Amino acid sequence: MEQPDKIMYGLTARQLVILGATALITALVFVIISPLLPVAVTAGVCFPVLTAGASMALARRDGMGLDRFALAAIDHLRRRRTLIAAPEAIPEAPAWCKVRGRLPGAMRFPVRAVRQDGVMDLGKEGTAALVRAGTISFGLRTSAEQAALVGFFGRWLNSLEAPVQILIRARPVDLSDLASRVAEAAPDLPHPALQRAAEDHAAYLDEVGDSRTLLVRDVFIVVRDQPAPGSGRRERAREASAAIVARRAAEAVRTLSGFGVTAEFLNADACVQVLSDAFSPGHERPAPPADLDEPITAHTTEGASA
Repeated sequence: MEQPDKIMYGLTARQLVILGATALITALVFVIISPLLPVAVTAGVCFPVLTAGASMALARRDGMGLDRFALAAIDHLRRRRTLIAAPEAIPEAPAWCKVRGRLPGAMRFPVRAVRQDGVMDLGKEGTAALVRAGTISFGLRTSAEQAALVGFFGRWLNSLEAPVQILIRARPVDLSDLASRVAEAAPDLPHPALQRAAEDHAAYLDEVGDSRTLLVRDVFIVVRDQPAPGSGRRERAREASAAIVARRAAEAVRTLSGFGVTAEFLNADACVQVLSDAFSPGHERPAPPADLDEPITAHTTEGASA
């Protein structure tokens, strides 16, 4: 992602504007109240204003400027806490109905549709694609190998021509299914020693799953593209944006594979699964509807010929 340009003294234009406004407000407060109050009291009144402005301009929270963080917090507090799936607008309560609290708001999911190739349609926000990436054992590499990996990754970041989000998500993992499959396959093993080893391994998996909270780490790279306003017809611009996003996702996969990181461009089913897990972790999503020419159920009769 591009960093804001430094205008003066290592400060961005936004920081200079905030500091300038703070200095102006502080000067006005000092000029107004200095004839009325002692110098010490005037300084005590001006100091919090100066401190707040400097904190807004220079301090950061979670990688975000404190002024933007404060605006995001205010926007979060203004939003409704309860959201429901309502494509249409939620009607206001009639005048005769006394409603305590606020009505729920409509949940606006940013992803409008997922194409077969895995590109997500974000409506006015353009398109996006998901790339699932693996990890590498950085600590076990030599200093030269670590420097090479850092340089390779830095060159990839510098080569990006659009914003890219790297998302690291930790989710709980359940080993009960794996332990059940190992236990069921144990009697079919050809040697009694292998059977005992498989049964012991299944018992170990059950013990680990019951005694600890196990987490698996997923790394996703979100590649986005937003067509410029006035770039032709909407359908044509959307198709062009989807092609650009797919190309950038494929380039990210090739680049990451070049320095030993396994990566894959998620198709439609994998993308929908990731989005479903983000909303309802651990819950299975409904089966997709069958095609018109695909049978929903199959019934076989014993002894009948195919």
